[in-house]
Amino acid sequence: MKRWIILTAILFLVQAQTQAEEIKLSHAGLALNANLERAENWPAGPVMLITHGSLSHNKSEIITTLQGLFLENAISTLAINLSLGLDDRHGPYDCATPHTHNNEDAVQEIGAWLGWLKRQGAQQIILAGHSRGGNQTAWFAAERDEPVIKKVILIAPQTWSPEYAAKGYRGSYGKPLGPVLKKAKTLIAAGKPKSLMRHIDFIYCPETAASAEAFISYYAPDPRKDTPYLLPKINKPVLVFAATEDRLVKGLDKKLAAMAEMGTIELEVIDGADHFFRDLYAEDLVDLAVEFINE
Repeated sequence: MKRWIILTAILFLVQAQTQAEEIKLSHAGLALNANLERAENWPAGPVMLITHGSLSHNKSEIITTLQGLFLENAISTLAINLSLGLDDRHGPYDCATPHTHNNEDAVQEIGAWLGWLKRQGAQQIILAGHSRGGNQTAWFAAERDEPVIKKVILIAPQTWSPEYAAKGYRGSYGKPLGPVLKKAKTLIAAGKPKSLMRHIDFIYCPETAASAEAFISYYAPDPRKDTPYLLPKINKPVLVFAATEDRLVKGLDKKLAAMAEMGTIELEVIDGADHFFRDLYAEDLVDLAVEFINE
């Protein structure tokens, strides 16, 4: 009897491990990769396409935790790695590598992975994203109203304004954003969008290098970088998660309160959670997300 229990446990572990599969896809001259966790109802059941946050990756703590918890709830997940301009990228972005990727590249890559899921026969796709990935997911959903997309889940999605960007840049690096932005615009006007600006600060990377067009893409005014701007344009049910202790996306619950009151979106505020919804907060998030998916 004891031997049978041990053998059953081993078989269960092996099966759990084989459910995870790295998928590769060619897009715009680059190899993209993603981690697929297949529930027993794959691909007929709900499938979630998950996009990570700024310069992060699909093996980060929050993404791995979410994939595991959703799998326990019979929901397959495809957690993608945004290329960020690199071929077959894995792990966090190395700040020593010059930044030649554009913010909106992610929107195109989400589309490429959606196409892959459709080719596998998926018919109930939920788009999900965390932080900047939440904004990029909302951006995609606002511009691509495809029947196969059933719902959208945004986890602490990015908010943005020119004033917010300038304040954040000075707060992070003690330097004004304006001169760097002006330099990038000058290079683009001179027909040199690919030219690298060196010894600049970019997203989370101090003293790095970035192309002029990359800097413009992430820092120049564009209302689509602000998730609340996009939400009314999404024609699918949307669930947004906000965290009371979030120090990166501050005041999200207040910014979305009116939309939630009007029924434009569903808003869940996780009391005590930070930007990454660690530990039991992730379980609370998934429980609420599963209810939303099954409605």
